[in-house]
Amino acid sequence: MKMIACATACLFGVTLLAQQPPLALAHTIPLPGIKGRFDHFAIDVKGGRLFVAALGNNTLEIIDVANAKRLHTITGLHKPTGVLYLTDANQIGVANGDDGTFRVYNGQDYKPVAVVKSLDDADNVRFDVKTDHVYVGYGDGALAVIDRTNWKTLASIKLPAHPESFQLEREGNRIFINLPDTKQVAVVDRTKQTVSTHWPMEKFQANFPMALDEANHRLFVGCRKPARLIVFDTVTGKSVADLAIAGDTDDLFYDPKAKSTYISCGEGFIDVVAQSSHDKYERVHRMPTRPGARTSFFCAERSEFYLVVPERGSDSAELRIYSVAAK
Repeated sequence: MKMIACATACLFGVTLLAQQPPLALAHTIPLPGIKGRFDHFAIDVKGGRLFVAALGNNTLEIIDVANAKRLHTITGLHKPTGVLYLTDANQIGVANGDDGTFRVYNGQDYKPVAVVKSLDDADNVRFDVKTDHVYVGYGDGALAVIDRTNWKTLASIKLPAHPESFQLEREGNRIFINLPDTKQVAVVDRTKQTVSTHWPMEKFQANFPMALDEANHRLFVGCRKPARLIVFDTVTGKSVADLAIAGDTDDLFYDPKAKSTYISCGEGFIDVVAQSSHDKYERVHRMPTRPGARTSFFCAERSEFYLVVPERGSDSAELRIYSVAAK
């Protein structure tokens, strides 16, 4: 009887473990006084600081995630969108859509360091560790290539339409770019600085967020019309899987350790999609949030997922920090 009871208890424990949600709310940090919607994030992993573009408020909010508190606010921005943190230089870069600038700040005292101009409708930002170049999506269709040693624009890669989320290969030379206005994913050769090919988005459109699993040659693209996650094979350029997600997605991130994708959706949910076998994906969890909460960030080094929730009625804006379940 004792052996049966022990086996039953062990089985019950395994069942509870299997049912453990992939994300658990750890902290909620109030952000009172911040109006309007938010855009992209960046993180200082070592310093435990999260940089959040408060687009509607024209500020950059700096959050101490290690101690779960608001640390500082950079004001005087103009529709801040993309954010970048350069660890070695301790510098923060912010793209500004309204005045077409990419502004750089000192990460210690938050004072201005440099301004790159002539980037109309500046949006998403990425850093290429191999070349020391910063990429900024802007205008009716271009990627600016900026030398961060002197903050000069080196080149402008022409695109068929305004770029939304884009991802750089670390080992290869390609950049994958969402172009929702032309219903495609463009593939850029960053050595030649030209578009080498494009993958049409005919069935599933309004492709805004994107994540890359370079090691396994998979690209994850979030669509809004209809609400769908598309998985591309980056070798063939073909879609290998698609599945329904919640509506109005704006950010998604791939977690290689958990083989999962975290998708923040403005409909009011975080969807977690897991890979169960080769090219088979399924939604394993849907966490309610708040309508309009569609911008987020995942930090693999800290095993944390961050979601910013905009002000709604009497509910002020807030940042929610979720811990990612160990695998």
